[in-house]
Amino acid sequence: MSRRTPKLPSWLPVDPYILALIGTVALAAILPASGTAAEVAKGASTGAVALLFFLYGARLSTAETLEGLRHWRLHLTVLICTFVVFPLLGLAAGGLVPYVLTPQLHSGLLFLCLVPSTIQSSIAFTSIARGNVSAAICAGSFSSIAGIFLTPLFAAVLLGEEGGGFSADALLRIAVQLLLPFVAGQLLRRWIGGFLTRRKKILGRVDRGSILLVVYTAFSAGMVTGVWHQVTPARLGALLGVEALLLALMLTIGWYGAKRLGFGREDRVAIQFAGANKSLAAGLPMASVLFGAQASLAVLPLMLFHQMQLMVCAVIAKRRSHDPQEAHATGTATAREPAVAG
Repeated sequence: MSRRTPKLPSWLPVDPYILALIGTVALAAILPASGTAAEVAKGASTGAVALLFFLYGARLSTAETLEGLRHWRLHLTVLICTFVVFPLLGLAAGGLVPYVLTPQLHSGLLFLCLVPSTIQSSIAFTSIARGNVSAAICAGSFSSIAGIFLTPLFAAVLLGEEGGGFSADALLRIAVQLLLPFVAGQLLRRWIGGFLTRRKKILGRVDRGSILLVVYTAFSAGMVTGVWHQVTPARLGALLGVEALLLALMLTIGWYGAKRLGFGREDRVAIQFAGANKSLAAGLPMASVLFGAQASLAVLPLMLFHQMQLMVCAVIAKRRSHDPQEAHATGTATAREPAVAG
């Protein structure tokens, strides 16, 4: 009699990349880079951030973005969820300091609220739930573009000195490490776009490897400076509870708010997922630029929230797929993509 190999439930995504992130944090805790090694890691991390944003710019189709403008009400709704409602909830969470959250954890939570929406995961969940996939693609793309400008600006204004301050030096770092490579990628897309499209898997590994390097550098700096002594298991548990409430609120606001605004079911699905998800791939590099040595605590809430959104949204998308189907003409023909760490 054959023994069946036990499998995890299909609705519980265990992303290997999340395991790699956890392993990278553990490596930084055991063998943090210090001295000359820290300088080398910091230089490599800076180059990796520039490479990431160059690739983002080179891959983003300007034609697709312009085509999506015709659905401007949906995109505006997602942008309001991402850059207005989320930050307002993050600011409201300031009332939990110091009773539930430490000031450092609240800064990380607020930074999470300023990060743009993810593209890949929003597309995947929208596709599973039989929503408007093309709208999810455009909404995520618009959010990513807006985030390059709005996330550093809002972080400077709302986080003040904790976010690096709104100084000429901070603006220069943002322009050199984030904006300039992104613009260069857009300008060169005409010549290298096809090359990148044909090598998605290889470039995906470059993306993820670069982010792992950023994580290792940030958490190594946190270990060397001793910032982890400021976080207790109780505080981490409280942070998880606050993030669970934040995600639940955004998913509810996205679904029922879109209904009140008159959107159909397919559009509501796209708004719910694109408006409630946050991009780990965009947030980690930005945090390394904006927070410097304090980046390890700043990105902790984002890393936890990202895994939480994958698990929760996978369950919701699966259930949404059984909703009564409306007549539709857009979105469902797009190929389904896997949920990744975007």
